[in-house]
Amino acid sequence: MLDAVPPLRARAGAQDSERVIKLAVLAVGGQGGGVLADWITDVAERNGYVAQSTSVAGVAQRTGATIYYVEMARDTGRLPVFALSPSQGDVDILIAAELMEAGRAIIRGFVTPDRTTLIASSHRIAAVSEKIEPGDGRASSSKVHATAEAASKRFIAFDMEKIAADNGSMISASLLGALAGSDALPFTRESYEQAIGAGGRGVKASLAAFGAAFDRAPGTAAPAPKPAEPAIVESALGTGQVSGPQNLLQGWQALAARIDPLPVAVRDMALRGLRKVVDYQDIAYGREYLDRLDKAVALDGPLQGYGLSIAAAKHLANALCYDDMIRVADLKTRSTRGKRVRREVGVKDGSILQVTEYFHPRIEEFCGTLPAGLGSYIESRPKLAAFLDRRINHGRRIRTDSFAGFAALWFIGGLRRWRRSFLRHKVEIAHLDRWYALALDHVPQDYALAVEILNCRRLIKGYSDTHVRAQSKFDRVLSALDLVKGRADAADWIRRLREMALKDEKGDMLDGALKTVATLGPDPIS
Repeated sequence: MLDAVPPLRARAGAQDSERVIKLAVLAVGGQGGGVLADWITDVAERNGYVAQSTSVAGVAQRTGATIYYVEMARDTGRLPVFALSPSQGDVDILIAAELMEAGRAIIRGFVTPDRTTLIASSHRIAAVSEKIEPGDGRASSSKVHATAEAASKRFIAFDMEKIAADNGSMISASLLGALAGSDALPFTRESYEQAIGAGGRGVKASLAAFGAAFDRAPGTAAPAPKPAEPAIVESALGTGQVSGPQNLLQGWQALAARIDPLPVAVRDMALRGLRKVVDYQDIAYGREYLDRLDKAVALDGPLQGYGLSIAAAKHLANALCYDDMIRVADLKTRSTRGKRVRREVGVKDGSILQVTEYFHPRIEEFCGTLPAGLGSYIESRPKLAAFLDRRINHGRRIRTDSFAGFAALWFIGGLRRWRRSFLRHKVEIAHLDRWYALALDHVPQDYALAVEILNCRRLIKGYSDTHVRAQSKFDRVLSALDLVKGRADAADWIRRLREMALKDEKGDMLDGALKTVATLGPDPIS
């Protein structure tokens, strides 16, 4: 049984001079884990230590991280015996390049409360198991934080990925800065910076990220949030500029003023929804959103915690901001997207970046972007629709770094000013009104059921075939409404059906649950 290890700076004497310090790094491919391990080894050797670095490769594409393992001991003239991989309960410092990797390290027993300093970036990279779930399959970050606090001797966590991105570097540099700032190793800041400088590539950006993380490491409190109002105005105007035409600014301010009379519990979600809706379309669309929201607020009250109004504020905004060709083209031609792509790819100033967008429109998307009368005319004639589909329904690659490609998408995105006259908008608004009226009609009889009907809007998402499958699940879940309404557990049944539909891509679980619902006997609310 290994004895508890006292803090490094508290140890002295012969035992300290011969003790092996054990450090493990868990990083996903592309995060520079190997570079980080090399830097740590270099720092140790610069300070008179003998060090060994090994790695145990994980599976690619985020299903497993590579473990980089460094052991070091002061050079006393005797060669220490180093291990090739970490052992449970025998790690002094563990560095995780992503929050869930910290959780995996805890599960594997590498983190112990009497010994391990745990340093982790708080940002998330979704695991494959989280991505494949049709609904929100993300694991709870707060649970990992709480577990890490309890499982480690010291837990340091903040968004090191953002620090790296803000300084044009890789996360390995900010992880090294957090390690240096944590004082977990008895080395000076200068020796870490010398190790970075010896690399010869990207030194300036790496040192900037290192310094920012070093200053942040001793305290993990999040920085104060920036004032939100300028960003709200910027998003609402949809121009990328806070200073826009005076009438637009006044229109936004008038809309924002309508948020203040709402119940306090509803204001945050309503403001978020308003921003999204106005950015999607225009000021008048935001007015329509608030008019609809007012109907739910009028039926709600503090005894229920305004759950109906909060759900309405969220799902009305999502329903009004449906994905269509106009939306996709608009997002792909925004200047902010071009800047983000260049930053993520790491394109230097003056370099040329080629961007190819892939589209595969169907006849349904084509008709949906036509005036309602013309689109309905084509869809009602199968032979004509099939003739056009054979000419439309194939993949297209559009170079948005070229004038012709960008201009084509910019033109399609500009059609949003006529969106209200198109067939897709007519269909979406009719569907929204039926769903919303259905939910509000149930408020007097079963408040909880009305909230769950609103929450079923989560099922509808995506574009093209994805949207069709999502709407099919939505219809199937609400098909059980007539079977369960009047029961004391009606809301619970609709919630269960919705969660099954979100988790099960093929719908087998949902089919089984619907069969169970069909066998339920009457259970009226007393």
